[in-house]
Amino acid sequence: MTAARLSESDVETSPPGLSRSDRAVIGVLLVATFVVILNETIMGVALPVLLVDLQVTAAVGQWLTAGFLLTMSVVIPITGYLIQRVPTRVLYGLAMSLFSAGTLLAALAPGFTVLLTARVIQATGTAIMLPLLMTTVMTLVPAARRGAVMGNISIVISVAPAIGPTVSGVVLNQFGWRAMFWVVLPISVAALVLGLRWVTRIGEASSAPIDVLSVVLSVFGFGGLVYGLSNIGHSGGGAGMWVALAVGVLGITAFVLRQVSLQRHERALLDLRTFAFRTFTLASALMMVLMALLLGAVTILPLYTQNVLKLDPLDTGLLLLPGGLLMGLLSPVVGRLYDRVGPRVLLIVGTVATSASLWFATTFDASTSTALVLVFHLVLSVGLAFSFTPLFSAGLGALPARLYAHGSAVFSTTQQLAAAAGVALLVSVMSARAAELAASGESAIGAEVGGLRTAFLMAAILSVVAVVGAFMVRGGKAETPA
Repeated sequence: MTAARLSESDVETSPPGLSRSDRAVIGVLLVATFVVILNETIMGVALPVLLVDLQVTAAVGQWLTAGFLLTMSVVIPITGYLIQRVPTRVLYGLAMSLFSAGTLLAALAPGFTVLLTARVIQATGTAIMLPLLMTTVMTLVPAARRGAVMGNISIVISVAPAIGPTVSGVVLNQFGWRAMFWVVLPISVAALVLGLRWVTRIGEASSAPIDVLSVVLSVFGFGGLVYGLSNIGHSGGGAGMWVALAVGVLGITAFVLRQVSLQRHERALLDLRTFAFRTFTLASALMMVLMALLLGAVTILPLYTQNVLKLDPLDTGLLLLPGGLLMGLLSPVVGRLYDRVGPRVLLIVGTVATSASLWFATTFDASTSTALVLVFHLVLSVGLAFSFTPLFSAGLGALPARLYAHGSAVFSTTQQLAAAAGVALLVSVMSARAAELAASGESAIGAEVGGLRTAFLMAAILSVVAVVGAFMVRGGKAETPA
């Protein structure tokens, strides 16, 4: 029902001039994106339950989220290439088939290893959807109305995370964690069937061959970097962590040099000429900071509400629901405001609200009321609602049409890499500080609170970077490359 309403809302608010088939394509992609993002966010509330049921530590269990995001950051660089060279219907079918297969495997998973494998398969399909949606919108929608349509996309991106924890909490209380995937599976299969019927080719096809070396370098680069970050704090600064970080840095450096060489012949896996546009580069950097803060915060927050405040999964899901719904309600308003006033004012409001909420979270302890936690999440959601739509619209709007697919892929790659790093870093810092306090004689609850406050302090400090960057963003019109 929710997906159907999202599709109808998109059709009603689509700008004049779009054909019925164009509106159908955007609607189907919105529904599919809603499903895959819903799946991405149901794991947060379930993590404490999974840690007990699968008998793994928080540092290991966070790979169910970090591994998902890491896979996306490795696969997404290929999507710019795929969107330009594979028929849209075939690419959509591949993405949703992989996602559905991974969902089925997750529902049947007997243990942690199989569940992690299933999440990787899901992520492979998920990685294609958001760049495909963004490229389609940038290709079909007139520039004067992109803010409004991006607002509709932000509804999907906001409502799915809002519903995800609540759905997860209800299902966990009644049926157990495997049932979460049984709920998602029929929706994903329905989206697959509808998409194969309605989705048509978008844009012109290209025939350049894929560069296998670029794929290999992206795997080692992004994988090594996030793996190294995930071990900060609980590996004792061992050699393995530093080797992984070194491999990651060298891999990304080699990947960038390879793309610079290939793009001279229009063969780049990920065309980095997008970074020649100032607004795109700045918007991408700010989005990385905000995604790291968002995913890191919403991963550690359920650990606090369930382990310290002793809320059950359902109560945690209900506590997070109003903020997500508020973010969804504000998104179309922010989109219309963007079309009128541009990005800078909206971003200043959004980043200041986000930073204020994270500084407030550094005061949480075992006696903090759930009402104050709700206020924190509401303010955080308002800040993100005023940030995401302007960044998407201004960043991609600064590019020429020929770079939309690569710009969408770059945007999504950097977001997912930052989100994976944010989850890994905040969980690792929280775990390290909690272990340090426990070793000094602090109680279990006291140690966990101390770890959480240290993690939120790091997030709050990083949020100041976003506030400064907001003052530097210009309007989202097409620019001349540097």
